[in-house]
Amino acid sequence: MLEINVGGVFVPAVLVWAGGAFVLSSLIDRALSRTRFYRLVWHRGLFDSAIFVILWGAILAGAYQMAFSAAMPR
Repeated sequence: MLEINVGGVFVPAVLVWAGGAFVLSSLIDRALSRTRFYRLVWHRGLFDSAIFVILWGAILAGAYQMAFSAAMPR
């Protein structure tokens, strides 16, 4: 399990990546609110949760790819 040192406290990397996904999903939420996109969405909370999960999965997949592509020689 990968951990990141934040001010002397080891935090699981998954938690840091979830924070990044939260920030990105907040920015997307703000952009979608300004464009009035949510008029077309049936359940805003469910839609926002799905955006967060998709972003978190993409960040995790990217981190996994970066971590293990450098470790394997070609």
